[in-house]
Amino acid sequence: MAHEHGKCRYLLGSLSDYVDATLEGEICAEIERHLEECENCRVVVDTLRKTVYIVHTTNCDPTVPDDVRERLYKRLDLDEFMSSTSPK
Repeated sequence: MAHEHGKCRYLLGSLSDYVDATLEGEICAEIERHLEECENCRVVVDTLRKTVYIVHTTNCDPTVPDDVRERLYKRLDLDEFMSSTSPK
């Protein structure tokens, strides 16, 4: 069966709701039918599920220490950005 890239794009907008199990009836069934035939979309859904799991199970502090942020901005040549976001 030929792969339908348009179908992938159409369903992509609903994948987050699908993974969260908040998607309703027919569109959910449509995604499941599509996933049976489309390995690329199965990989995307699997990756999304793993990402959501990691985010929900990780108990780390999402803040970046100031010295690390400063080194990163300098490395990325974001000195101008740094000066506009530094505390006054």
